[in-house]
Amino acid sequence: MSLHVKSREKVYPGSGGIERAYVPDDKVSWDCEWTDYSPTNYTAPIVAEHPVWADPDIMGKPDHNLKFNERDGNINRVSHMPKPYEVIDGFPRNPCGRTGMIGRGFLGKWGPNHAADPIVTRWKRNANGDVICNQTTNKQILQFVAIKRKDTGDWAIPGGMVDAGDTVSATLKREFGEEAMNSLEAPEEERNTIEKAVANLFRCGTEVYRGYVDDPRNTDNAWMETVAVNFHDAKGTSVGKFKLHAGDDAGDVQWADISGNISLYASHELFISKTAEILKAHW
Repeated sequence: MSLHVKSREKVYPGSGGIERAYVPDDKVSWDCEWTDYSPTNYTAPIVAEHPVWADPDIMGKPDHNLKFNERDGNINRVSHMPKPYEVIDGFPRNPCGRTGMIGRGFLGKWGPNHAADPIVTRWKRNANGDVICNQTTNKQILQFVAIKRKDTGDWAIPGGMVDAGDTVSATLKREFGEEAMNSLEAPEEERNTIEKAVANLFRCGTEVYRGYVDDPRNTDNAWMETVAVNFHDAKGTSVGKFKLHAGDDAGDVQWADISGNISLYASHELFISKTAEILKAHW
């Protein structure tokens, strides 16, 4: 994983202006000694109220009973990273370095917060149904389902959090149906058609990425990790034929052209570039 950048953005998103302590590039690594490091302590009020999706507050409680780097009841606290993360004085430590903030911010879990990102793609076609190629690279243009996040306004992959006791595969299908296809609000007959198409497409996917996400919500003690999987509708006859409707946490949704100029939320540009590489599409 390259040096995280969005995890060090000055103002923490949705906090009303709370700022991180500044962390220069050469001080990100925990291997770099920094005795004067004084990160901001912030946990969002909604997380501090201990909703069902959030861990209890363990600040000042080194004798807590949370089990890091393992299955803790129905909660998976195992990282997708190659090595187990460190636990210092009872607190999990961000495996990619300092962020300028301790606590959990808007993240519910101490340590890794697992998400699943379905990358649903199709080839861009003209009115006659022919695949369109980029005139410069002569490679086929790939499109993916992009949603506009309500919280930040950024375009993103329609992913979501893996609920306690749930599987990554179930989360991939659920989040795509809820965020991109608006299956929660569609009429029953249409919803059944959508769900059938999604289920058929999601039977076989290609894992694009598994690991840490450079997310602006990350802190020194809580961070995002994901599994990104590509589901490609090569003929455009499955999910690719549906009109998209935004739902759940999405402000808008569209089939977006993939290119090197795309700008997306968190680490999503990385996932999309890897998808384009795998499918030998224009980038």
